[in-house]
Amino acid sequence: MRYQDLSYWLSSLDEPLTPRPGLAGDTDADVAIVGAGYTGLWTAYYLALADPSLRIVVLEKEIAGYGASGRNGGWCSALLPTSLPALARRHGRDRALDMQRAMHETVREVGRVVAAEGIDCDWRAGGTVVLARSDVQLGRARAAVAEAREYGLADEDLVLLDAAEAAARCHAEGVRGGTYTPHCAAVHPAKLVRGLAEAVERRGVRVFERTPVTAVRAGVALTPAGVVRAPVVVRATEGFTPALPGQRRAVAPVYSLMVATEPLPEATWARIGLAERETFSDYRHVIIYGQRTADGRLAFGGRGAPYHFGSRVRPDYDREPRVFAALRRVLGELFPALGPAVPVSHVWGGPLGVARDWTASVGLDRTTGLAWAGGYVGDGVGSSNLAGRTLADLIRGVTSDLTALPWVNHRSPRWEPEPLRWLAVNAGLRIMFSADEAELRTGRPSRRAAAFSRLLGH
Repeated sequence: MRYQDLSYWLSSLDEPLTPRPGLAGDTDADVAIVGAGYTGLWTAYYLALADPSLRIVVLEKEIAGYGASGRNGGWCSALLPTSLPALARRHGRDRALDMQRAMHETVREVGRVVAAEGIDCDWRAGGTVVLARSDVQLGRARAAVAEAREYGLADEDLVLLDAAEAAARCHAEGVRGGTYTPHCAAVHPAKLVRGLAEAVERRGVRVFERTPVTAVRAGVALTPAGVVRAPVVVRATEGFTPALPGQRRAVAPVYSLMVATEPLPEATWARIGLAERETFSDYRHVIIYGQRTADGRLAFGGRGAPYHFGSRVRPDYDREPRVFAALRRVLGELFPALGPAVPVSHVWGGPLGVARDWTASVGLDRTTGLAWAGGYVGDGVGSSNLAGRTLADLIRGVTSDLTALPWVNHRSPRWEPEPLRWLAVNAGLRIMFSADEAELRTGRPSRRAAAFSRLLGH
């Protein structure tokens, strides 16, 4: 396997991606972490920072950044998969707002660590512009701002843009308005995760790569190379979680796919905008997301790849020509300045983790010592940092503002058994696709999409 082929991000690193040595026999630790993506590495980082005496082991099946951490859209955002109203219904308005404020602070915290550790990950805190390209989408933009105001968020958190203001940031075709939040930074995700792995090693954390974990039990992580014994074992495997025994229905691995263009000339960028490297999206139902990379490309992705029966995750699922063609078409529709043949140089994809109630969570079962974090639904670049800080407090027995947040020790319901799981996830994708098509055709909001969102608890 050539790890460089997994994404544009990994292909552009100035390193050979040679795996670190694997585990070579049984070992003891104070904390064993399964997964060397953002969640696992942030947890190791904050634990080692707080208590350098801790013996911390990170176990990774492939290399650090092999999963979503090395393949995502590069948004370090304050987004949560669960809406503020849904959080408020479960936990009250104040705790919901606490969660959102913690995510705002998380973006700043990641930027602080990147600077302090000297991680050159093309960090640019340019915020996010979400475009409205129809009257229906403009209505959603206004509703998003009204909801933000209802929960005490101000213009400096989310502001409504008119057509000229939105186009000044991102000059996509047919822009009628949008919203802007400063709470997001564009990053090179593979540089971030690889730099984070080096940072934890500098603090004495042992990272074993090419070491698959076959089972996680109280006090142990089992691998073909040996057993790691630790009073705390952290599961930080996100979209790959269903491969672990007993976790088949914990999250649904849903694929998100991306394309990247060739570096674009400055004359083209002058017509597109994104001068501050704002991340961008729009108010359609099927999520799209993009950024202007530091080397002048458009990196653009979206959902739409099918969920695979039995929560299967396989390398060939990373490539869906139909979805890549759709992404290329949408990119050309958004930015006609790219010309009739959008100059795509890289295509890739990978699985993300979706909990049954669309709610990310972090927790520690003190009776077993088993800890977990995940279910980010694609918003894990930022929330994994908050998860790592929170797990560090939980594992050390520290009571803090972080351990009081409403996602702590939340238990999502398990997904339905097959074939119900396959039917439900793929039916949801079809509903959202058809809703977008119907709204373009009729100019009216889709009732089916609204009903589906309510079913999910949004």
